[in-house]
Amino acid sequence: MMPARDAGAEAWRAWYAQHGYVQTAGKGAAASPGWAATVQGAAPAPVRTGTLVAAVLSGLTAALLLGDGLGAGLLLAVLPAVAAAYVAARAAGRRARPWTLVWSLGCLALLAVPALRDSAWPSSLAVLAAVGLAALALYGSRTWPGVLLSPFGFVDGAVTGVQWAWAGLRERGSGSRDRWWPVVRAAGVAVVLLVLFGSLFASADAAFADLLGGLTPDVTVGDSPLRVLLFLLGLLSALAVARVAAAPLRWDRLTITPGRPRSRVEWALPLVVLDLLFAGFIAVQLAVLFGGYAKVLEHTGLTYAEYARQGFWQLLWATLLTLVVIALALRWAPRSGPGDTRLVRGVLGTLCLLTLVVVASALRRMDLYVDAYGLTRLRVSVAAMELWLGLVVVLLMAAGVLGARWLPRAVVASAGAAVLAFGLLSPDGLVARQNVARFQQDREIDLAYFQSLSADAVPALDQLPEPHRSCALRGINNGLADAGRVPWYATSLGEQRARRILRERPVTAPYEVCAKLGTFGSRTER
Repeated sequence: MMPARDAGAEAWRAWYAQHGYVQTAGKGAAASPGWAATVQGAAPAPVRTGTLVAAVLSGLTAALLLGDGLGAGLLLAVLPAVAAAYVAARAAGRRARPWTLVWSLGCLALLAVPALRDSAWPSSLAVLAAVGLAALALYGSRTWPGVLLSPFGFVDGAVTGVQWAWAGLRERGSGSRDRWWPVVRAAGVAVVLLVLFGSLFASADAAFADLLGGLTPDVTVGDSPLRVLLFLLGLLSALAVARVAAAPLRWDRLTITPGRPRSRVEWALPLVVLDLLFAGFIAVQLAVLFGGYAKVLEHTGLTYAEYARQGFWQLLWATLLTLVVIALALRWAPRSGPGDTRLVRGVLGTLCLLTLVVVASALRRMDLYVDAYGLTRLRVSVAAMELWLGLVVVLLMAAGVLGARWLPRAVVASAGAAVLAFGLLSPDGLVARQNVARFQQDREIDLAYFQSLSADAVPALDQLPEPHRSCALRGINNGLADAGRVPWYATSLGEQRARRILRERPVTAPYEVCAKLGTFGSRTER
């Protein structure tokens, strides 16, 4: 009779062959044609018990800590999934490389943003960026196809991860009950003892009950469907990252076929004309800079706001389109010898330099616009985007000199660092600080806009004199009051600080006073 372990391994090999994979001489190769065969890696080692335990813990922490919102609970729910991936990678013989550590630390740092900032939009952006960095940490991609496609590999990892875990459970369940059943019984007894004695101690001492209530999640029957869904999502995510860590797809095997090289004249003429157009635009910008804006506005008939706002958006699009033009130009660039290499570097290097001047002009226009009408979420976001695009242009120039092998990872690293800095900067706090400083200078302020800001803006708005302070904080104060008491794992540092400030210095201005100051009016972009 075949031993249980051999039977489980044989069943796993049969499943793997059934789904189109062939394993020979310790290597896995895809039998089916196409791109799926190209990226398929080796067959994973059998799932370890530590991976399964960590995946279950990830599901439990997600169900208990994420039902009330994001915060420190998000990072705590992700840590068991990281442990599951680590155990799976070690079992597969994979070792962490320097870039793997960079992506992993960057991912964890981005997941800490919701614990620091109350604002949802930088936190959501940080979570999305963390998924991208996690994909690079697990897949180790270096090329543009690998960098762009790695996050989509989690879909495959979720499907194969469940099958991988189920095969491991079946193997353990066939004749090995004596190994895992004592652990299950011990865990069950421990939970019963904690609930029993915890309830007794909580009923015996009010202080201990308050401490226990603040530390433990408040789970009710009414939110059970949500908790079950979060448990399944946490479990599925942990199994997906563990399966990828055990046997990742090889996205770097996908290659982009270079375009047919063009002749020097056919390739260079349009780009040289574009360089001349950029140079002419920059010359006008320099004339405006030294000649003053008043003369330009007089001849164009535009208002100050129209000149700054429309110019910025058009220059932002010009920067984006320039990056597209450079990518397409590199695809069809002539490459028959050193002369072609010098031509490509000269034409595209000039275009990059001129693009940097366009970036500077766009940022200057935004600075003028903010000076005139104040800072908003949209303005700080697009300005940050323009700054990052300028950094990408600089990286392209460096790649033209040093080689482009490192460029995909450098661009992703710069994007991750930019998103992290954006979250740590606290955009809502920056918006509030700039508008408070502007009010102190010229006594102009838009109180209606502050009603939509998050609790991150409270420390800056607290510096306003009354009644403007109370009117500016009215919307945030009402939002925090409606939310009620939030558990520590779902509360950001920004929200805790805002609650403390509003508790020490409550909102006092009456509705009528705030209405006269325009607090409840509609806001129009200028």
